[in-house]
Amino acid sequence: MVIEIEKATFEDLPKILDLQKLAYMGEANLLNYYTIQPLTQTLEELENEFKKHTILKLVDKENNVIIGSIRAREENGRVYVGRLFVHPKHQKKGFGTNLLKAIEELYQGKTFELFTSSKSEKNLKLYIKNGYKEYKRQKVSGGLEFVFMEK
Repeated sequence: MVIEIEKATFEDLPKILDLQKLAYMGEANLLNYYTIQPLTQTLEELENEFKKHTILKLVDKENNVIIGSIRAREENGRVYVGRLFVHPKHQKKGFGTNLLKAIEELYQGKTFELFTSSKSEKNLKLYIKNGYKEYKRQKVSGGLEFVFMEK
């Protein structure tokens, strides 16, 4: 498989949104919570994010298909990283780490911040392995707790 990470284009957004919903279904199942924002996000909301965020796509060049994505925005010297996801068939192959490193390269010298669910052990392991440290937890509705991490 030949993989490349590129900046997403506006035309990529419908495919990224479809993949996002597929990839986050596993998280929703884990949490037994199906109204998480990645599943309810509309194309219009994603198009608005596109104006303020850097969105990268992970592309299987052999099949010309997007198999992952990550987005980030910089504000006051901090880079807020979000929506890191890889197609379920392509997880546990290092692609999440590749996407994370690609976004970090774009914003060298900055402080990075992200969050995930306290129940998302695979996400927590990925972030810790890549140098992120927990700095706070926040309870949200339905017994959900977010773990905020920075690097």
